[in-house]
Amino acid sequence: LQSYSLHVYPVPFTRRHLHLCTPAVSHRISGDHRPPPAAATPSLSCDGAARRRSDLRLPDVLRLLAPTRTHHQALPIRRRRRGCGRVPGPVLPTSAPHGGPWWRRRRGPERRAQRAGRRRPRPRRCRGASSALPRVFRLGTEEQVPYRMAVHPRGDGVLCAFPNGCRLVRWESPEGDNPHSLVLRSDQEALVKLNDVGLQLAVSFSGEGSILATGGEDGHLRVFKWPGMETVIEEPDAETSVKDLSFSSDEMFLVVNRSSGPSRVWDLKSSEAVANLPREQGEIFGFCRFSTKSDNSQILFVTAMQGDYGKIISWNTTSWTRIGSKKVTRDAISAFSVSPDGTLLAIGTIEGSISVLGSRDMRVVLTVKKAHLGIVTTLAFSQDSRALLSTSFDSTARVTSTESPKSDGISLWSMVLAIILGILVYYYMQHKENF
Repeated sequence: LQSYSLHVYPVPFTRRHLHLCTPAVSHRISGDHRPPPAAATPSLSCDGAARRRSDLRLPDVLRLLAPTRTHHQALPIRRRRRGCGRVPGPVLPTSAPHGGPWWRRRRGPERRAQRAGRRRPRPRRCRGASSALPRVFRLGTEEQVPYRMAVHPRGDGVLCAFPNGCRLVRWESPEGDNPHSLVLRSDQEALVKLNDVGLQLAVSFSGEGSILATGGEDGHLRVFKWPGMETVIEEPDAETSVKDLSFSSDEMFLVVNRSSGPSRVWDLKSSEAVANLPREQGEIFGFCRFSTKSDNSQILFVTAMQGDYGKIISWNTTSWTRIGSKKVTRDAISAFSVSPDGTLLAIGTIEGSISVLGSRDMRVVLTVKKAHLGIVTTLAFSQDSRALLSTSFDSTARVTSTESPKSDGISLWSMVLAIILGILVYYYMQHKENF
C-alpha cells in the first residue's frame, strides 16, 4: 500500500514555508527494494509572501530531510569540528564504553571528565549547523500522487497536479503568537475546469498571479485568468506532450516546450502564437525560463540535450533569434532555474550534481558534485540570489550558498610576499657596493 501527503516546514530566520510531497509509507514494508515510481519524486515550492522578501537570511548549509525515507537510508556521515556537536543525520556512537576498541574509546575532554567524576561537558553548537525542522502541518492525499506543484505568488494557495487532474490547497494562518502556525484545506470548487483533465506535466502561475497555465501529458495546453478561470489560450495536440512552460516577467509572453517540434511563443494579450523557436539537428529541448537583465530587457534561456552533452541556449525576446549556446554538462539536465536578479543560472543533473553559472558568459561559478544521492528534481533561488534550494529523487532538500568566499583584509600570502620583498630590498641596500 502507498499513501501520500503534503508536508509544510518553516525555514529558520524567516516566515517562509517549504512544501514537500513525499511518500508516507515505505516500499520496504512489503520487502520491495526497487526504486520508487517517478510519482514518488518530491516536489518543492515556496510561498508567495516570501518571494517578495529581500531580507532572506539562510545558513550556508541547511539540510532538510523528508519525514519518511523510502530509499537511500544511509547518508554520508558529516564530519564535525573540534568541540562541536554532530549535526542531524545518520548518527554513529561518538564514544564507546571503557575497555572497547581504541578507536571507539572516549578521548579528550570527555575522557578527562569521566576520570574526574564530573558531568560530561555539553558539546557547543557549530555556527551554521543544520537542525531538524518541526513540521507545521500535514495534509493526507491518500492514494493520489502529487506530481507537480505551483504556489500562487499572492498566497491564494498551492496547486497540485494529480494523475486525474488538479486540486487547489489553500492555507490559513490561525490567530496566535506562533508565526509558523498553518492550516491546509482542499478547495474542491476552485478548479472545476481542471478536475478531470488527466496528468499535467507543467503547471505555473505568472509573476503577479493573474494567469494560470497548465500543460498536459496528452499535449493539451490550457491558459486561464486567475481566479475567474476564464480561458485565454487552449491548444490541444495529441501527438506531443508539454514538457515545460514559462511566463515573461511582464506577463506579455508565454513560452511552451513540447516533447517534439519547436518551442512556441504565445502573446497573452492577443492569445496568438507569435514565434516558433527552431531546434538544431540533434537538439532536444527541455526547460525554458525568462530572465530580466539590468537594463530591464528580457532574455530567454532554454536547456537542450544534444548527443551526450547538455547545453543552454539564449534567445532574443524581440526578434526571437538565437543569440548563443554553450555546452555545460555531460549529464542529462533534470532541473533548471534562473536567479531573480538575472545574474545566475542553475542546473541539476540526473547524477545528483548541481552547477551555478553566470548568465552573461555561462561560465561555471560553483559546482557541487553528488549534492544529492538521486536525480535533482527542483531548483529555486532565494529572493536575494544568495542561496540555491534543491530537491531530489532521494527525498532530500538542500540549501547551497551561491556567494563566493570573500577575504577580509590582506591575505596571509600577500603579507608573506611583502615581508620577503622587504628583506630582499634591505639586503640589496646593505650590500649594493658588492654588486
